[in-house]
Amino acid sequence: MTSTETPLNDPDAPRYVRLSIELIAEITDEGALKAAALAQVEADEYLDDEERAQSVEAIEVDPSGSLAHFIDPVALLGDVPGVELTQATWESAQTAFDPEDDSYEFETE
Repeated sequence: MTSTETPLNDPDAPRYVRLSIELIAEITDEGALKAAALAQVEADEYLDDEERAQSVEAIEVDPSGSLAHFIDPVALLGDVPGVELTQATWESAQTAFDPEDDSYEFETE
């Protein structure tokens, strides 16, 4: 195969794109976030009892666990024509961030 005969040049080959998105969110009302996350977990008909218990524990331990319940990659790409979400993963964690520091840069691979 030559460099011009890559799968990306084959119209019948599946094409996959990795999107890396990094966001920093400020939690301004931890109680409201926690209550909304618990309500969402309670209403989620697709969670089994073990998953629900793990979700509630994550919400109780850390506000980033609450925020993770509102990340919806399907909603992000659901209305994009010609695109089907094949796999998604994400994590949320507390981070050190100074909004006054202009030198902050997102981590890249």
